[in-house]
Amino acid sequence: MNVILLGYPGSGKGTLAKDLVQSLGLVHVSTGDILRDEIAKKTPLGTEATSYMTSGRLVPDRLVMDMLKARLGTETRGLLFDGFPRTVEQAESLDAWFESKGQSIDAVIFLKVEEDVVVQRLGSRRTCTGCGKIYNAISSPPAKENVCDVCAKPLMTREDDKPAVIVRRIQVYKDQTEPLLAYYRSSGVFHEADGGQPPAAVTEKVSALLKK
Repeated sequence: MNVILLGYPGSGKGTLAKDLVQSLGLVHVSTGDILRDEIAKKTPLGTEATSYMTSGRLVPDRLVMDMLKARLGTETRGLLFDGFPRTVEQAESLDAWFESKGQSIDAVIFLKVEEDVVVQRLGSRRTCTGCGKIYNAISSPPAKENVCDVCAKPLMTREDDKPAVIVRRIQVYKDQTEPLLAYYRSSGVFHEADGGQPPAAVTEKVSALLKK
């Protein structure tokens, strides 16, 4: 089974993805995580992608697809894409790649969340500088303020979670990503879930849907 999770930044895709990986045994593919890893390692790809990510713009399709192909190799089964594709062009490239491998996308899950909720979630998000664990200063804070519960490293606000960039990210999503909904609605594998519910409830609903 190959699954795609779609939704605004901050809609809960990452949390749901981790739950589904554990319950269904899927391989988590997060282009955001991979890009941040490339940036941290200061690879050529990471250097080129830095200016796009820090300003809230989409990384060019060419970079994203080359990165995915390199990371995934020949693996095309049991993949869970978290927030990718982001454009119709990326979706078409991904479909073509799967088709060349004799595979396909089995389910597309769209997490629907109101825009004001997204702004609040992202503005309150904190990321550990050590292990990468994500907290929310309002709904899921660490035991000690600004210190990771897991590795005791300090927490930070990512550049793309700062107010001006959040506004930009939402606008980019509206302009370039929402057309994906129309693209996938006609595919017969599109499903919508209420991302405004508690994470456990979202996971339960989506898991049941995928097991049908």
